[in-house]
Amino acid sequence: MKTYKAILVDDEHSALQNLKKKIEKVCPNVYVIATFQDPKMALDYINSHATDILFLDIQMPGLNGFELLNSINELKSQVIFSTAYGEYALEAIKKNAVDYILKPVDNTELKEALEKAIFNIEKENADQNSNLVELLNKIIDRDHKLKVPTQKGISFIPQEEIIHLEGYEGYTKIHLADGKTLTSSYSLGRFNDYLDDYFFKCHKSHIVNIKAVRAFENEGYVVIGDEYRVPITKTYKQAFLELFS
Repeated sequence: MKTYKAILVDDEHSALQNLKKKIEKVCPNVYVIATFQDPKMALDYINSHATDILFLDIQMPGLNGFELLNSINELKSQVIFSTAYGEYALEAIKKNAVDYILKPVDNTELKEALEKAIFNIEKENADQNSNLVELLNKIIDRDHKLKVPTQKGISFIPQEEIIHLEGYEGYTKIHLADGKTLTSSYSLGRFNDYLDDYFFKCHKSHIVNIKAVRAFENEGYVVIGDEYRVPITKTYKQAFLELFS
């Protein structure tokens, strides 16, 4: 299960502890990495530590929630305001907060706010990843490397090292000549547009590197490398055999 980091800022100790417990209950994949009663200490920490979700009280001594937000060097977190005062809602919206929760915090409202924040995080990551991949495709296509978005980032794989691409449930598993595999959230069809001519789609869920094929079996399989078998459907059988004629 993917986890997300959160920071909580509220000058009331009891409010911090209550919010932390509620977050753990309604959304266990959100991990509270730090809590602060002093907004100035929170600002120093936020400016030096990456986080996904930031919960802010508004009325705090020394630095209120809006002032803290304006003082962050580079805000990349999803912001959720939590306060006892409803009159600040409009100002919170102007600050592009993902949500605004009134105290006492309701579990349902908290869960909905967290789900919004996670949705925004994933959408932004997906958009950034997609844009980056498209840019890289234009810049280094001449290297004949496949750009593979993974959970850790983007891998650049020489296409001759790929022996088989396997699609399943919207994901793609990429099998390499050294026996390693990579899994990407991109579908098989999306990779198909960037593959060199020596790749052949032998099944709706399988694409093979023709250079790695060692045999064809009449019962409907192609053999790659050391007896690694991949299914081939009747639809693609004739076209496949013609490649070797």
